[in-house]
Amino acid sequence: MSAVQTGNGEFVGALYRDHRDWLLAWLNRSVGCPQRAEDLGQDTFVRILGRRELPSLREPRAFLVTVAKGLLVDHWRRQALEQAYLDELLQLPEAEQPSVETQFLILADLREIDRLLGKLSSRARSAFLLNRLDGLGHAEIAERLGVSVPRVRQYIAQGLRQCYIALYGEPT
Repeated sequence: MSAVQTGNGEFVGALYRDHRDWLLAWLNRSVGCPQRAEDLGQDTFVRILGRRELPSLREPRAFLVTVAKGLLVDHWRRQALEQAYLDELLQLPEAEQPSVETQFLILADLREIDRLLGKLSSRARSAFLLNRLDGLGHAEIAERLGVSVPRVRQYIAQGLRQCYIALYGEPT
């Protein structure tokens, strides 16, 4: 373990000891579920621990909230995605609905696709979603985003690549 990692570990340990209970209370007020708050709190410290460099902090609680808010946004986005999928399933005739196991696997794939699309620039993500979910053509998307049609094609290709990675892994 490098000196930087050791220092980060000690720093994160101090943050954890000094502010964990406060962060959990803040998260619990935000999500209304102690177990979800606990999960998000742990994820917050894991994310901080995974950083190569950490800023010097005057306001450690503000820093913790900033990291936790990013995780909350991800949580709410995944929750909305899952609910949209489940709502669509309700529209299918009972005989066509996938098994619970298949639903679980599809939700896992959707979460992974969402995570990987989150790595795209906001324009690339928007172009991909406007094309695939809203059915807009390249010219319409280009006009909406204020970019060229070839750029829209690149954005959509980036989104497709992320979906491929989510479903099949990194191409060899």
